[in-house]
Order: sequence, then C-alpha cells, then structure tokens
Amino acid sequence: MQVAGEHDITSLLMEWSRGNRQALDQLTPLVYHELRQMAKRHLRRERFDHTIRGTALVHEAYLKLVDQKRVAWHDREHFFAVASQVMRRVLVSYARSRGALKRGAGQTLLAFDDSIAVPEWREVDLIALDDALESLSQMDPQQGRIVELRFFSGLSIESTGKILGISPATVKRDWQVARAWLYRELSKGGASHGA
Repeated sequence: MQVAGEHDITSLLMEWSRGNRQALDQLTPLVYHELRQMAKRHLRRERFDHTIRGTALVHEAYLKLVDQKRVAWHDREHFFAVASQVMRRVLVSYARSRGALKRGAGQTLLAFDDSIAVPEWREVDLIALDDALESLSQMDPQQGRIVELRFFSGLSIESTGKILGISPATVKRDWQVARAWLYRELSKGGASHGA
C-alpha cells in the first residue's frame, strides 16, 4: 500500500478542485484506506445487526464526495471531515428509510463512547441524535461543526481548531458545552438507554 503524505493529498485535492480529473484518479487510492477506517468507526457505533457494511458505506459516501461541485478543498483534514459528515448523512438517511419513523420502533442505536457523554450513557437513537445535532447547529453552528468533527470524524481538538480557524481552547470549551447540551436533549427525548 502506498502511503501518501499530507502534502501529496492536499496538492491533489487542490488540483481536483480546479477541475483536474486526473488528480481525482490519483487521489482515490491514497484516501481509500483511511475512508475505510472512518467507515469502520462510524459503523462501530451502530447497532450490531446493521445491514450496511463498511465497503458499501465508503462507496456511497465516495460517490457523493466525487459529485461535489463547489467544494474548495483546503487540505486532507478538510476532505476527511466532509467525508465523515457525508457518511453520517448516509447512515441517517438509511435509518430513516428503514422505517424508523417513531422513536423506539425500529430505532437505529448509536453507541456513544465516553468522549462525548457521561459514562452511563451508552446508546442513543441515531435519528434522535441527528435531530438534536441539527437543533444545536441552528442555535450555534460552530458547536454543531465541532461535534461533527470531533465525534463523527474522530478529529483531535487541534485538527478541529485548524479546520474551523479557532483556537484549541475555544474548541475544548465549545465541545464541553455541546456535549452537555446534546446529553440533556437526548435524555429528555427518552433516547438514553442507561448502563
């Protein structure tokens, strides 16, 4: 497997943004492995009997990424942050299409790890989380983006700050506030399933 540096990927992303189709062809093998790892992280949080698999999630997300016409890619972190957001949207869309219209009836459970919630909060309905995240993003778009980048993309505080153009201290503060708000909202909605 060829390992590409951040500079290689960033250069190819910028070329692709300028319309160079060959850059996309060169980029694909360089990012595929990391996209598979990202899909595994997303699916690891899903219920155990989920029928969408990592390869299918990567391919569907990749097709949506390739179809992006107006994205001016900044660097590899920006690309993977958008890729993670697209994967989350695919999973939410999939959950909604599977008939999860009522809370508790056919809900798609997403396992929360300790990085976003208090330790006793283990699972939450993916649709409820998406709805709560949309509400948070309307109230505070920066906090919504921080949750997407930290929780769904798995980015560090420093990488999140770099993408958003804010300090690590601001990321930490907003991350704590956003986690608390999401926990409160999801607990109110009955999405918390206890220990």
